[in-house]
Amino acid sequence: MLFYLVITAVVFQRLIELYISRRNEKWLLKNGAVEYGRNHYKYIVALHILFFVSMITEFEIKGRYSDFNIINYMFLVCFTILQIFRIWVIKSLGKYWNTRIYRIHGSEIVNSGPYKYFKHPNYIIVCGEIFILPMIFKLYFTAVLFTILNAVVLYVRIKAENEALLK
Repeated sequence: MLFYLVITAVVFQRLIELYISRRNEKWLLKNGAVEYGRNHYKYIVALHILFFVSMITEFEIKGRYSDFNIINYMFLVCFTILQIFRIWVIKSLGKYWNTRIYRIHGSEIVNSGPYKYFKHPNYIIVCGEIFILPMIFKLYFTAVLFTILNAVVLYVRIKAENEALLK
């Protein structure tokens, strides 16, 4: 039961984020933003959808979990902390936060919040989430496979975002 509760909460959170992203996208485009990295975006979407499909499939194949212990709860706490940092990232970027890469030429680069300490804090959080969420439920295959796939996608994504930031 906890598995489906957690997965449902995370999916709901992602849907809210997509709503925020769409709202911000309208504002960004209205203010002259240009999109970068459009070609790889479909792979990011596919990766995240398949991530949830993989977790659910692995969970069902494994026969669910029976020995939930302190380590599982520690992963759950870590994942919850990552969500707090995720909200910090979104709030720090404000109307500039988006699931796509947009840049308004001449606008200042955000250097507050977690961006004061890291260039790409959202991607650090995503890396943690992709590994930790399946580990809560001992879904090792999903944790390892999607950590690797996410690294490949983020390599392309960060390169595109760094190019956009130079514009």
